[in-house]
Amino acid sequence: MKKLSALMFSTMAMGQAYAVDGVSIEYGKGNSADMVRVGALWNWDKSWLNDGDWHITGFWDASLGQWRGKSSVGNNQTVTDVGITPVFRFEQKNPSGMAPYVEGAIGFHLISPAFIYANRKFGSSFQFGDHVGFGVRLGDRRQFDLGYRYQHLSNGSIKEPNHGINFNQIHLDYYF
Repeated sequence: MKKLSALMFSTMAMGQAYAVDGVSIEYGKGNSADMVRVGALWNWDKSWLNDGDWHITGFWDASLGQWRGKSSVGNNQTVTDVGITPVFRFEQKNPSGMAPYVEGAIGFHLISPAFIYANRKFGSSFQFGDHVGFGVRLGDRRQFDLGYRYQHLSNGSIKEPNHGINFNQIHLDYYF
């Protein structure tokens, strides 16, 4: 927990130094594994389909995390995950109070080692990470973001074996 706190503090400090728009923390479970990630967020400052109360926008999500294997088959590993993901959001533009959204993304991840336990191997360190999710932006500047994501990571059958892994995740973001 001390390492996670130090990493989150470092990410927040980096945000001020490199014009990062926000920081994130995620926790997830799935396929006999737990995961935790911290990230930095860069808004695109662009939007599409602006005619109504909703629009499409997005951001870059750069993350660093760990997955911990918890399988009874044994040989559980701690996997380090570094990712970059362009995230598209369909969100409410001018909310009164909360601003709900739905989102989707396909990003790129490097993991090490390339397996998490004895019978879940990923074939390569390179992984695609796609997710769908929903959530709500809160606060007087919409500076808080609380959401759910379902994420699938696999190498897209570039190399066998390609067992992949799925996570149900909760994320909390803070925008500066």
